[in-house]
Amino acid sequence: MTDLSHTPAPGAPTALRAGAVGLREVLFQSVTDMAPAAAIAASIPAGAAFAGGSLPLAVLFALVASLLCASCVGELAARIPAAGSVATFAAKGLHPAIGFLVAWGYTFAAALLPPLVLIQLGATTAQTINAEWSSYPADLWWPWALLGAAIILAAGLFGVQASARLGSVLGIFEVVVFVVVAALFIIHAGSHNTLSVFTTHHTPAAHHGLSGVIAGSVFTVLAFAGFEGATSLAEEAENPRRTVRRAVLLATVGVGVIYLFTTYAASVAFGPDRFTDFTSAGASSWEGLARSLFGIAWFFIFLAIVNSTIANANAGVNVTSRMSFAMGRIHVFPSPLAALSRRHQAPYVAVIASTVLTVALVLGLGLGYGTTNGFSMLGTGIVIIFAAVYIIVDASCIGYFLRHREQLNPLLHIVVPILGIVAFIPAWLNAAGIQAFSFIAPLTAPVSYMGPVVGVWMLLGVVYLAYQQSRHPERVVAVGLVHLDQLAAEGPSQPAAETVG
Repeated sequence: MTDLSHTPAPGAPTALRAGAVGLREVLFQSVTDMAPAAAIAASIPAGAAFAGGSLPLAVLFALVASLLCASCVGELAARIPAAGSVATFAAKGLHPAIGFLVAWGYTFAAALLPPLVLIQLGATTAQTINAEWSSYPADLWWPWALLGAAIILAAGLFGVQASARLGSVLGIFEVVVFVVVAALFIIHAGSHNTLSVFTTHHTPAAHHGLSGVIAGSVFTVLAFAGFEGATSLAEEAENPRRTVRRAVLLATVGVGVIYLFTTYAASVAFGPDRFTDFTSAGASSWEGLARSLFGIAWFFIFLAIVNSTIANANAGVNVTSRMSFAMGRIHVFPSPLAALSRRHQAPYVAVIASTVLTVALVLGLGLGYGTTNGFSMLGTGIVIIFAAVYIIVDASCIGYFLRHREQLNPLLHIVVPILGIVAFIPAWLNAAGIQAFSFIAPLTAPVSYMGPVVGVWMLLGVVYLAYQQSRHPERVVAVGLVHLDQLAAEGPSQPAAETVG
């Protein structure tokens, strides 16, 4: 085997801390990567314009679509536990070159996630303070975003136990707040509670019937993005082949049920026949509805959204740093990204690099284009790549099990992935603004810039792949390396990464 690693200092740790986190922490890595509070308050309401009061049915469709892909991720994670996550799945299931490009794209998209939610953190905090105390400038948002960046940097440098446990605490809080407020909404609705919101009865005239529900589900399926986040902790989880698979599936089902419950509650409390007007801000929003019905309850909604942004940014840094570490250790990315701190065995260079990039994007896009446009630009770039990656993962599931026919289950490994591909194609077209369906609107500037930006990034990846193939082909093959298996085979004396004291 070609040695692709650095020689660490004597006695220094050579790999991520195996067995450092259990099911709870791994589970909440996926939960917080999905950012349920932010999704409930902002992402899911985007589908109301199409599904109206039948949005709960659209959420149910989105849950089924996400479960199809989550099943594929779980099946692959049970057999390929690697910090390389979806890149390793693609390398093993399809081809190392595809895995290389998935790593290139997925790391880029994951790196956009922390600045996305920190812009939301800053804008939400500044606007809320301004609404209560008008003397505070509504546009003074960036100090709150920088405070959030400092928190996730500290958590990342203290290692996976600190960052994963922070995610667990924050994740539990945001879920509890929205479930409790949703229960209050249902109680308030009283005799207006109805299961008709799970039919097409309340779709708007412009998107009447099943077409409106399907259009709404295309938007709501994006609220499930991040369910695969647990796979990035595979090398640090206890019994990773079992734990990661369970975490991915539990997170998808659990958060999906919460989405169904909270969307139902909002629909019946606001009024299904006028739910088309429900948005992510103002009086016709979660915060506005809570304020009008229960007064102080709006404050807990605000805290949950703020909490969700920090938890989501923390999860994003975990994913980015682990993917960068995995690719740095085989020299696909710059090798310093594989450096580990001696005390916490954290990929500290990758964590710092992710935070620096986060701050640059937060200030550059937020101040340059405004928080609304900056948020939309980052979100568009993320979804374009994530939806494509989910399609590739589904295809990788088919490819992997066709190569391992003794493990092949036709339903789980052929039918489910094909259905998952079909489900995510409309989501990808919608994110890219490609008008293949009537409900897809063309992207406008500056959000439309993100399509070319992603295209140029992936083109650079193809050029870099060609260079690596010609000069260092073993590095491309190593994208498919399951590092835990390598360590078991070579023994603990084999170097895996550079470390510092």
